[in-house]
Amino acid sequence: MTARPQDAALRRGRRGARLRRAVVGWGFVSPFTLLFAVFMAGPVLVSLAMSFTDLRSADVRDPLGVNFVGLDQYAKVFGDPLFLKASGNTAFFVLFGVPLTMTAGLAVALGLSSGLTRFRTLFRVGYYLPVVTSIVAVSVVWRFLLQPETGLVNSLLALVGVDGPNWLADPDLSLPSLVVMATWRNLGFQMVVFLAGLQAIPQNLYEAARLDGAGAWQQFRHVTLPMLRPTMLFVAVITSIGYLQFFEEAYVMTQGGPLNSTLSVSYHIYKQFGFGNYSYASAMSYVLFVAIVALSLLWFRLLKRKEQ
Repeated sequence: MTARPQDAALRRGRRGARLRRAVVGWGFVSPFTLLFAVFMAGPVLVSLAMSFTDLRSADVRDPLGVNFVGLDQYAKVFGDPLFLKASGNTAFFVLFGVPLTMTAGLAVALGLSSGLTRFRTLFRVGYYLPVVTSIVAVSVVWRFLLQPETGLVNSLLALVGVDGPNWLADPDLSLPSLVVMATWRNLGFQMVVFLAGLQAIPQNLYEAARLDGAGAWQQFRHVTLPMLRPTMLFVAVITSIGYLQFFEEAYVMTQGGPLNSTLSVSYHIYKQFGFGNYSYASAMSYVLFVAIVALSLLWFRLLKRKEQ
């Protein structure tokens, strides 16, 4: 049976309409697509290719003279004691900062959603205010708070007879001080996300738990935490990505010191770009990228397995 001419014309009309819609759609997204390709995707691909060469700042005028070196830059990265030191500092920042920030954010969210009724909005704004404040401004304020002689922290310790240390000049205390500052600044974001997760938990689950004789701790352990796992997954991934790239805190407060005790991977990459070691810095950037992807996948694997 042959198709009728009307059916063929109808199909052609539909294909033409779909094509016109596609052209209009691509026309609307073309400005963003062009900007993304030129300023995001393009530099990312160029930096990836750069990491397999020996490009330095002196070679910018003669890019054809750059040599392909394969994985030599990556081998140099893992043999660099300073990079290993920066990796250890970053790992410390993530391993202690992420759980501390999540715990503080969840505790504040629980307090604001249940126990605290008066001035709840004021407390929410107060906790979230550091999140929208410039990290440079926050770092400068904390640098003054932690001053050994005139800082507010040591002044409060002096009131109880404690001689406060030089927080940012002590290699053993400088990195923990940055972790505390980052926790204070970022717990407001976790608070907002956890509040949204807590409000999405059906109240009949708590009622059923109370009827079964569950106390406050049992309700938190067997109802709140399991229902918050998707929220915890989101918060853990976002916070880990941010903490793996921590840079401004060390740059403003300690400049990576003392004795490189606060040197992060991002700060080390920044310094290598400043020294003109473009290919080496690019290789370090992709090592950091792989670490971010691996940690994110680990969070998904751990929390998804518990969720099932």
